[in-house]
Amino acid sequence: MATKAVSSTGAETVAQVSWLPMVIILMAQMQMAFNVNALPVSIGPIVEDLEAPATAIGTALVIYSLFVAAFVMLGAKIGKIFGERLVFQVTVVLHGLAMGIMAFSPNAGAMNSAQAIAGLAAAALVPTLVVLIAANYQGKQQEQALGLLAGAPAMAGVLAFLVAGFLGTVLSWRYSFGLLLVVSVIIFFLSFRLKPVARQTGIKIDTVGAVLAAIAIILISFGFNNLNAWGLVLARPGAPFSLLGVSPAPLMITLGVVVGQAFFTWSHYRQDMNKSPLFALEVLDSVYERAAIFALLIIGALGPAINFLIPLYIQIVQGRTSLQTAVATVPYTLAIFGAAVLIVRLYDRFTPRQIGAVGFVIVATGLTILAFAIDNSWGTPMVILGLVVLGLGEGALLTLLFNVLVSVSPKSLAGDVGALRGTANNLSTAVGTAVAGAMSVGLLAMLITSSLVNNPDLPPQLQSQVNLDSINFVSNDQLLETLSETTATPEQVAAAVEINTVARLRALKISFLFLAGIALVAIFPALRLPRYKPDEVSSAEIQGAAQEGKRRGEAKRRR
Repeated sequence: MATKAVSSTGAETVAQVSWLPMVIILMAQMQMAFNVNALPVSIGPIVEDLEAPATAIGTALVIYSLFVAAFVMLGAKIGKIFGERLVFQVTVVLHGLAMGIMAFSPNAGAMNSAQAIAGLAAAALVPTLVVLIAANYQGKQQEQALGLLAGAPAMAGVLAFLVAGFLGTVLSWRYSFGLLLVVSVIIFFLSFRLKPVARQTGIKIDTVGAVLAAIAIILISFGFNNLNAWGLVLARPGAPFSLLGVSPAPLMITLGVVVGQAFFTWSHYRQDMNKSPLFALEVLDSVYERAAIFALLIIGALGPAINFLIPLYIQIVQGRTSLQTAVATVPYTLAIFGAAVLIVRLYDRFTPRQIGAVGFVIVATGLTILAFAIDNSWGTPMVILGLVVLGLGEGALLTLLFNVLVSVSPKSLAGDVGALRGTANNLSTAVGTAVAGAMSVGLLAMLITSSLVNNPDLPPQLQSQVNLDSINFVSNDQLLETLSETTATPEQVAAAVEINTVARLRALKISFLFLAGIALVAIFPALRLPRYKPDEVSSAEIQGAAQEGKRRGEAKRRR
């Protein structure tokens, strides 16, 4: 592999190596992200072809995310045992075969099985990407590589829109997933250009830890994913069961947190017994690492929340199609990718603490612009501006926090850092989407109920003909269809449509402002990020922070 020497600001000279390994790693990351983005883009053709309900696509996405989040820590351990390059090669082909099954799925059950297999493959594949970057790149190149990896899902989203949207319209949705099988074969043959990573001997899988981690993550993710369907506090009619009228969703989340605490207790116990835990606790020892993961969870939840609210605004409030929604979000997606890749150029001039704090301010600014810019008439440049500003802050933070986690952890723990990132991403996705859904729908219900109480033109007799116990975002056309089956007069129909129009917009505006507030709160963990510049990083400072974390952890265990 050809190399050339480049100078750095420090005393060392770091060799710049070929970018081919990074291209291979990026192809694998985009293969996984393309699958996740192609599913919602292809929802119409899949529903028609498989004769399945639209909710089946959501189920397939949940299955995939659950398998990734539940087994990514186990996947990191498997990579250490068998060698990350070998695991990369096997799992990228396994993921491709799952996409082949997806392409030939005769029904929704086969589609869900394909996504479960893809999730298992991704759980082992995700940690290897970070290890392979650490093995192939150092210094500035490593920072740039991590930025590319952080921005790859955003670019995969754009490609999924273009490729899956085109193929689904012109040929069939199946070609999009069949294409991923071909891509996986290409990646497999190219992967022999990656630097081999030696196996780590003497590692045994912590079975108890793996079970506890999987149960905790599944409970938390499943609980958050069903907050809307089952109820935020009280059980809704769609809940599978209730405990004294309480929704099972918050109960599952609470139980998941308890099991998660049991996982960390068990991991500390194994560490004290000089046995290897499932997850290396050292990657959370220092204050820098804990601050980075807290900030990553917040920005990781804000992104999915925004991706839930924006389509809700464009499709329900504006009455636009899913294709128009995808086009409208392209500037936002490109801004994420651009910022994720280019933010590393600022590392020489600003500290992670400064970039992190400013990044969350930019995110809050973008959300505030959206809150004041969205209206019942589409086309204002301010909405696009808000999305672009938001994307710039989000992309910069994703790369920054990823870099902090990698830089302050030993190279031997890169797989554990990758597993931590994978777990955080999938958990925050579930949390962000659920919180955005519960908050916006709750606000809508409150606003509509308040308007009905204060509106004498809509008497209780008419309200009783409409199911007000399950208020949700609906288009005015859907509302007109519902009201056509009631005794509402034209004047009453007009009043109801006006209430729906105003309430939807206000609920979304308040939701964006609430998310902006969360972004501002995230400045506090960002202010605990490292205050050195990457070129000035002191190993002694990192080790000191890690030792401080260990001392605190030991003191807590003794208490």
